[in-house]
Parts: sequence; C-alpha cells; structure tokens
Amino acid sequence: MPNGAGAHMESTYLGRSGLKVSEFAFGTMTFGREADEATSHAMLDLFTERGGNFIDTADVYGNGTADEVFARWLAGKNRDDVVVASKVRFPTGEGMNDVGLSRKHVISSLEASLRRLGTDHLDLFQIHCWDRGTPIEETLTTLDQLVRDGKVRYLGSSNLRGWQLQKMIDTSRQLGLEAFVSHQPQYNLLARETEWEVLEVCAAEGVGVIPWAPLRGGWLSGRYTREMAGPPEGSRVKTAEEQGWSETWARYATEHTWGIVDELRRIAEAHGTSPATVAIRWVAQHAVVTAPILGASRFEQLESNLGAIDIELTEDDMAALDRVSHVDGSYPYDDFIDNAQRGR
Repeated sequence: MPNGAGAHMESTYLGRSGLKVSEFAFGTMTFGREADEATSHAMLDLFTERGGNFIDTADVYGNGTADEVFARWLAGKNRDDVVVASKVRFPTGEGMNDVGLSRKHVISSLEASLRRLGTDHLDLFQIHCWDRGTPIEETLTTLDQLVRDGKVRYLGSSNLRGWQLQKMIDTSRQLGLEAFVSHQPQYNLLARETEWEVLEVCAAEGVGVIPWAPLRGGWLSGRYTREMAGPPEGSRVKTAEEQGWSETWARYATEHTWGIVDELRRIAEAHGTSPATVAIRWVAQHAVVTAPILGASRFEQLESNLGAIDIELTEDDMAALDRVSHVDGSYPYDDFIDNAQRGR
C-alpha cells in the first residue's frame, strides 16, 4: 500500500496536562472486525507516518480483539513514541461484576487491557460512560490510585452529560484526586447539542476534547444522497440497521442532513477535497477541540480522511457550516436564555 503524502500533523497538549498528542487521534474500533489485521496495521503505519501518535482503544472493542490486533503492531515500535488510550465501563463478560465503574471492575478491566496490549501502563485511561450504581468517590479514588501505582499516566472520560462531567471534576478537586485531562464526546455537524453544556464545561475547566464520530458513521462523508431510498449494501448505515445501532436511515435521512451534505460538497469543491475532509476539519478547527478521533475500515478511507491535515477552512466556510447545521434548543437551551446571558 502507498505511503501517505501531505502535511505532517502538529502536536498539542492534552488539556492542562503536559502530555503532547497529535492533532488527530486514530480509533481501533474497526480492528479485527471491518478491518482485517493487515489492513489495520497498514492504517496504523500511515497514521504514524503522517505524524500521528495518539491511538484510542477500549476494552470492549471486538471483545478485546481490537486490542490484540493493535498490540501486535505496537510490539514492533518504541512504546514511548505512542500515546495509548483505553476505556472502561461496559460489559466485558457475563459475571455480575464484569461491568460498571466499581473498584473491582475498573482494576480487573485495566489489568486485562494491559495484558492484551502487552504494555505495563496506559497513557490515558477513560471512563466510557456514567455508572449510576457506583458512588463516584469509589471510581475516582480507584483511578487516582492507578495513577499513583504507575499503571496509568493520565485520566479522562467519555459520553458524559455536562452535569456529570462537572460533578466528576468537582469531586476530584474536593478530594485532592488526580483530575481528568480529557473528555471524549460525540461531536460533529449532526451532533451540535454537545456544545450546549459538555463543551462549555470542557472549555471552562481546561479539559481537552477528543471527539469521536466526526463523520457520524459516514453520514457526513458525502456517500449518501437525498435520491437514495435506503442505505447501500455494505455501508455502515446498513450494518447499523442490521445490528440495532443508532445511525438508522430513517433517523438521519432528513432535509436537515441533506442541507449539511450539500454545503459540505460546495465547500469541498472550492478546496479541491472531499466532503468528509471538510466535515472532519470543521470539528478540528473549533477552539475547544484537541484531537478528533479518526476511524476507518479501509486504507483508502483513512488516506482520504487524513486530508483534513492539509486544508484550513475559512471563517466564511465555518460560518456557513455553523448556520446549516444549527439546531434550535428548547428551554433552557433557547434564545431566551442565551440573550439573557448576554445581557439583552
């Protein structure tokens, strides 16, 4: 497979930490599933050749298969050159304690992840979602101890609501525990609601943002059009419908989506690039965003998406995409509250 060409990624600090990461991360969720091992390793090679060092995985990706595929690539590399991130929360087995953010599951999940990855530490360990059954003090003191033990370097979170993230931050501060340096939300042109509270908390607290699904499962890639009656065979949306995932055709095949896609095509043509590249770049250029997570099942797909390194959207481009993707919120996310906060 050909080597990647184009600009080299810049580096940036992850939140208020001293950890430097590449301006894009690469996710392993497709490894051993949509992407076989050879393709997965070729994509990792391409990503790192373009300056990437930030790899995001999770204990549940492929029931551990993604970790194993990644580990065989990592074994041939200088471990210190790679920032390895993983997550814990969702079920990893059939036992009653094989899920959640209890001390028992957090520790056992981490130890299993380290064994699969063939490393003695994670650079970033993230809670994958809220756990209403476990006191947050139990989770946070456990995570803090893992940092003290040297098994984890930094802590982060994913998929939290604004109040949940703020409560985690405040509790860590109150107890003098290791703080979260990053948060991993879904954020893209079809998920602007993330701005209403989550991104505001991150900006206020100096938490780095590493968004997942910048293309919303392919909806923002330009592959789908308003003329289609349903998802093409072999597409992620088709698979999502068969597997019961969230990005169904009926949910997203709307005028709102097609208006965004039309604008992406217009801007892509002006820049001589693809709609997917523009959609990814829109996420990357928001000031609060640290490193969008790229995902791919094919080498050519990643090669195309890495084009987001090579372009810069203008203020007019950003404003046009902001307008077409805007979602009106109901109280208290409506204009009444926004205007009141501005003193109008």
